[in-house]
Amino acid sequence: MKNGKAVGPDDMPVEVWRCLEEKAVDFLTRLFNRILESERMPDEWRSSVLVPIFKNKGDVQSCSNYRGIKLMSHTMKVWERVVEARLRREVQISEQQFGFMPRKSITDAIFALRVLVEKNREGQKELHCVFVDLEKADDRVPKQELWYCMRKSGVAEKYDRVVQDMYEDSETVVRCAVGVTNGFKVKVGLHQGSALSPFLFAMVMDRLTDEVRQEAPWTMMFADDIVICGESREQVEENLERWRFALERRGMKISRDKTEYMCVNEREAGGKLKMQGVEVVKMDDFKYLGSTIQSNGQCKKEVRKRVQAGWSGWRRMSGMMCDRRIAARVKGKVYKTALRPAMMFGLE
Repeated sequence: MKNGKAVGPDDMPVEVWRCLEEKAVDFLTRLFNRILESERMPDEWRSSVLVPIFKNKGDVQSCSNYRGIKLMSHTMKVWERVVEARLRREVQISEQQFGFMPRKSITDAIFALRVLVEKNREGQKELHCVFVDLEKADDRVPKQELWYCMRKSGVAEKYDRVVQDMYEDSETVVRCAVGVTNGFKVKVGLHQGSALSPFLFAMVMDRLTDEVRQEAPWTMMFADDIVICGESREQVEENLERWRFALERRGMKISRDKTEYMCVNEREAGGKLKMQGVEVVKMDDFKYLGSTIQSNGQCKKEVRKRVQAGWSGWRRMSGMMCDRRIAARVKGKVYKTALRPAMMFGLE
């Protein structure tokens, strides 16, 4: 876990455990063994502070444009890391899931989709892509569905009960600029900001879509970012309906407004794709995982955006980068950590 993270209700930073070194390891080992044996964590860990973070898009006064992050006990997060390591050994996640998986990255998903678009463009074949957006994905996961997916994944009953205990009697308060609300119980959704939630969400998505997924790259998921591809509009429309039914019968919901459709080498202009009678918005390009995918197979917009990001970063850092009093070694680190990633993102 990284240093400098906001503390939870216990006001205990993660740096405390780092400073204690071997003593921390001994204490936490005894504590975690006791929790695993009793299958119950300390009640103090059940409290959290929810902080709304603006998504930097849309109306600042609209609650839907905010993402809630839970500030939880860092000691609990260490415990979650231990449980996650055990679950990863027991649960097999499909190849279509690129998010939070070992030896996979965001670049792999971008590259796979870009190659698929380019190959169909070269072969003069139609390619239809639907970029599915889930409404409040983490917040909508019903707890009963989480337990169902854990059992379906073959998780040992002991770890099933341990995870259930993490969500039992969980309570939070909302902290914003005007103050703090009264505490209230959380009865649905995964813990935002939890160390274990990303893996649990990947497992839930994997189990709920077992019967509707196609092989990659025709279906790819990066957590809740889903792209469904096909060689015809009818095929994609049928697959989208199957996904909608599989997810919405289990408590999830596909956004009708934010789900978008893109076609490569369209032969019949003006073709529409619908979901439950509602037309899906059609785009000539789509920002997939931060990288712009164009329907014509080109990369001009993405390259232009990377150049702009590079210059924007340079303008912010130019005062420091041109200062002769600052060592070249320090400037090199700034370039490698701040400037180069902005210019090269998704271009591998």
